[in-house]
Amino acid sequence: MTKRDFADLERRFGHRFADASLLKRALTHSSLSGGEAPPRDLERLEFLGDRVLGLLTAEELWRRYPDFDEGEMAPRLNSLVRKETCAKAAIHFGLGEHILMSEWEAESGGRAKKAILGDVMEAILGALYIDGGLEAARRVYDMFWTPNLEELARLHKDAKTALQEWSQQKKLGTPDYHVVDADGPAHAPAFTIEVRVKGKKPAKGEGRSKREAQMEAARAFLVREKVWIEDE
Repeated sequence: MTKRDFADLERRFGHRFADASLLKRALTHSSLSGGEAPPRDLERLEFLGDRVLGLLTAEELWRRYPDFDEGEMAPRLNSLVRKETCAKAAIHFGLGEHILMSEWEAESGGRAKKAILGDVMEAILGALYIDGGLEAARRVYDMFWTPNLEELARLHKDAKTALQEWSQQKKLGTPDYHVVDADGPAHAPAFTIEVRVKGKKPAKGEGRSKREAQMEAARAFLVREKVWIEDE
């Protein structure tokens, strides 16, 4: 990562890092081994960034919708913090070109994978929080989530819920999820899951947990059947 790249991202985020290593660590994918940044640093920052994002979103919903109860805010929060939304934010900030990853991961389209983009965006929020506190993370939140909040929260059902409701509405029964493959080391497992709906072609999804892979499979099914039209 060049000084020019670093400065460009700092300008996009409106924050100059006191600890220059934090941004690089947030951008270093686990497909790289060795080097200056331990490969698990992104995962640790992602873990923190996910909580920062949840707090900022909960606060924004609380302020914006004073008449909503918990049951009305919770599904909107889930939509705003889900991996697909974080991936959209990463695309908005142009993070794909700056992610440090192995050559084989890049050649397989890693810079455009929503799971990777979402992870990196969460890690960036974690890095901003560590380096500049909640206000540094909030500035980035206000650049993407705040102005787009109502649109992002509009379809607040998760993919599994949406698929189940659609399937039952069509009188096709309840979707079945089956593990097709489970691979990867214990600290970074990878699951491939297939969802089957009566009379329809199955769809597959990948993820680092069974739930994430199920969500991806349901999303792929809904997009293919044109139940969901995704913004690219």
